[in-house]
Amino acid sequence: MGSSSIHLPIFVVGFMGSGKTTLGKKLSKLANLPFIDLDQQIVDTSGMSISDYFKQHGEEQFRLLEEEVLKSTPTHSGAIVSTGGGTPCFHDNMTWMNEHGLTLYLNLAPKVIFDRLLASERSSRPLLASMDDDELLSSIEDKLENRSPFYEKAQIQINPLRETPQSILDILIKEIQSK
Repeated sequence: MGSSSIHLPIFVVGFMGSGKTTLGKKLSKLANLPFIDLDQQIVDTSGMSISDYFKQHGEEQFRLLEEEVLKSTPTHSGAIVSTGGGTPCFHDNMTWMNEHGLTLYLNLAPKVIFDRLLASERSSRPLLASMDDDELLSSIEDKLENRSPFYEKAQIQINPLRETPQSILDILIKEIQSK
């Protein structure tokens, strides 16, 4: 079941800390497809870290750059594309991803995301750097509530804790074959 099964991009969406990059890399390896990290593409395009870009240009400019980088992603062949947590929620990005590929939402509970983010390097995430634990959990709950309507437009929704990368790949291939 290599790249011959998947001829369009798979856009992996979900909240920060949901495992988009980690799972994306595993799926790309299993499917023998290129892996594209949208955040890394933004860093490469802008020549600065996302947190520096945020500080210098603000969120609105960042979201415009993010949209531009997303929409310049090659969609004529298979790839696994890890998006930023906010990518689906701005402009018409989610609609665009649904029209140009297959979208996969990694749906996790706020507390699971909180625990994962506590274990990660908070300072590398511009929206979290200045929060204490209570503020962080509250922020995750609020943002997830606001973002869920966008995430839930994904063609496939899974809880990544209940599936293996191989079972997720099988679900994706089955979905592509049914279209």
